[in-house]
Amino acid sequence: MSATQPTEYPLKAPAVLVETSNGDASSSLSLEKWIPMVHQDCTFPPEIFYRVMGNFIKNPNINTSWLFRADIKADQSQGPFPSSLVASDGEASPPALSRLPQFESYTLTRLLVRNLVPRNTLRDNPMDQTCLFYTKTDSTGCVWSLIVYIPHSTSADMPFYHPNLRALAHLHQWSPESAQGSVSVHYVFWEEAHREDIKLGRTALRLLGELHKHGKGQAAGYKKRVHHDLVVPQKKSQTRYAKLKMKYASQLVNNWVETTDPTKHVFEDLGISAFLIELWHEMYIDKGVPFPGFVDIGCGNGLLVYILRQEGFHGWGFDARSRRSWEAFKEPAPSNGQEEPLQTKVLLPAIVSDMSESSKAVSDLLHNGVFPKGTFIVSNHADELTPWTPIIATYSDCPFIAIPCCSHNLAGDRFRAIPPRDKAKGHSSYACLVDWVARIGEDCGFKMETEMLRIPSTRNTCLLGRIRTQSIEEVDLGQIISKFGGCGGYFENVIKLTKDESKEGNDSHGS
Repeated sequence: MSATQPTEYPLKAPAVLVETSNGDASSSLSLEKWIPMVHQDCTFPPEIFYRVMGNFIKNPNINTSWLFRADIKADQSQGPFPSSLVASDGEASPPALSRLPQFESYTLTRLLVRNLVPRNTLRDNPMDQTCLFYTKTDSTGCVWSLIVYIPHSTSADMPFYHPNLRALAHLHQWSPESAQGSVSVHYVFWEEAHREDIKLGRTALRLLGELHKHGKGQAAGYKKRVHHDLVVPQKKSQTRYAKLKMKYASQLVNNWVETTDPTKHVFEDLGISAFLIELWHEMYIDKGVPFPGFVDIGCGNGLLVYILRQEGFHGWGFDARSRRSWEAFKEPAPSNGQEEPLQTKVLLPAIVSDMSESSKAVSDLLHNGVFPKGTFIVSNHADELTPWTPIIATYSDCPFIAIPCCSHNLAGDRFRAIPPRDKAKGHSSYACLVDWVARIGEDCGFKMETEMLRIPSTRNTCLLGRIRTQSIEEVDLGQIISKFGGCGGYFENVIKLTKDESKEGNDSHGS
């Protein structure tokens, strides 16, 4: 049955997957009826099918936004395999199918158990799921590849993020001779009447569509350009984020006083906080090293400073203008000798401060960008301050993160940076800015690390400088500033920010 588009099987279509008891009379009484749901032709071979499905298994969030991730609990690729499935330790519900299904002429090649972790644990609990890999080659030389999912749940306890089924399967059929094949989705229902459930039918179409799209992309030579979790493991950052979200999200959204969208800022800053907290645990806490404190340059509404301080990390932030939210975000009160948590300051880097006589008239507003050695500098959507971040981190001898947003040069003017060095990367204004700031960091003697943050923003590239490749004495900052366009007019541009009310509520330094 050929289909160039996703096509539903007729209601009474014969089964494509047939279970067998292999001569076991006792198991023949419990053979499941696999119902074919949807199918589509494809042009990608078995190795791509397995690669795509392996990615889906590790990253279930591709198919549903209700899930964070999957943690692999067991992975067996050599026999002998168990003949039955049992509940994992501490699990409330056993697998929906108590035995390992066997299919006519298929060989089981791999057994994997994953734990599905939901975004909202108040709504749904995590759930284990067994994933089984099978293969066969028929008499015509066609290769059949099958992956079966068995949820460890009853129908009554099935979490919202999982279709309410006893089991489901993805099947790939491939003819090496014609280089043509097909993919299909199959269900085992709790009750036969569920076959006409519209929602389950839509789910089958969506699952097939994602598989076909990713398989087709891989066959066309697609290579993933965005790689997450290179600095902080996914499990750590997402677990921390879930805790922070449960602790702070509701109160912050409900009590938001800015004119901006609270959901965007709250969940974005919770995600950045989760990343920073786990990073700082790795760099300091877990090694028994005292935390050196942080400074958020261009702190905007002050929310990030507030969350980090609430979580026990001492530090402060400043911006060119105060915000309505600062009054609520100044808690807890600073300890003796610590900076006020949120301050109105304009950054005039020490290396350029002598270039402007007019700066003396507003000296009480200025900060020279010199921080205690080791202070962790946070530059989150700091706009005019973004390219300065690695420079001030160098002369202060500090580690830093920079999350670029709007493109400004060292003079504080809007501009478009030169194209990225990696020609495979896009040439968007944002891609150009990120690479340009990374170049400045490298010239300042940092080994630049990149993390794509899991936050609700398209401006989610985090540049991390914590390892030096050159000593500070070897770095000529004046030469670097000249190389990257100079900073003439910087003071005049940033001092305007203290009077620009049109950007009220934005969370960047330039607001």
